[in-house]
Amino acid sequence: MPTLVLLAGMNCTADLWADAGLDRAVQPVLDRPAISLQVTALLASLPERFVLVGHSLGAIVAMNVALAAPERVAGLCLVSTNAKAPTDAQRAAWQEWLDALDAGTDARELQSRILPALLGADAVRDRPDLIERTLAMGTATGTARLRAQLQLQLDRGDLLGLLPQVSAPTLVVSGLDDVITPPHFHTEIVTQMPDARLVSLDAGHLLPLERPQAFGSLLRSWQTQLADAAAGASRR
Repeated sequence: MPTLVLLAGMNCTADLWADAGLDRAVQPVLDRPAISLQVTALLASLPERFVLVGHSLGAIVAMNVALAAPERVAGLCLVSTNAKAPTDAQRAAWQEWLDALDAGTDARELQSRILPALLGADAVRDRPDLIERTLAMGTATGTARLRAQLQLQLDRGDLLGLLPQVSAPTLVVSGLDDVITPPHFHTEIVTQMPDARLVSLDAGHLLPLERPQAFGSLLRSWQTQLADAAAGASRR
């Protein structure tokens, strides 16, 4: 089975996937200030063939990898993401975060400002453990890496119109309570792709952190389907 590669979203770390039972996965960090540089760095370090899972910004990078090197991507899983070009409001918000970093605000504090959007109101009210883990991911990301990730966000373009070129079997996973990348963003993605299916879970934006068992089970089942399909193709 090809190597599983996990790309966490902005201001997130490997803890995003920690409880999903994906311990053997490779988990690169996003630390380059431009999409092309990040894609080049990943392709230089990853195995020849891999299954690529991305969350949020990590999924945007994953889509770019699949477009740049389709022969290397055995499967693509896109979680809590958006394939459209950033809006002016998004660009202004990312620039505000860059300005805040320049003024001395740290990544943990910036993470704390958007907790309800990341986790949802119920989790913020009832899950202090998830709040601390979400803030700790900001601490671990740190200023330099978050700065690069914000620059990655600003470097994004429209991917929606390019998705028909992605031939890899694709699983798209959305959170029903995600206010950052709501479910209809994922429907748009699936509609554009030649071999994609959509699964929605009862979660907010940090879906793998909130629903690790459900997400892990879904991903492992999908990997098995990929392997069975590949084995069947090799026998034909």
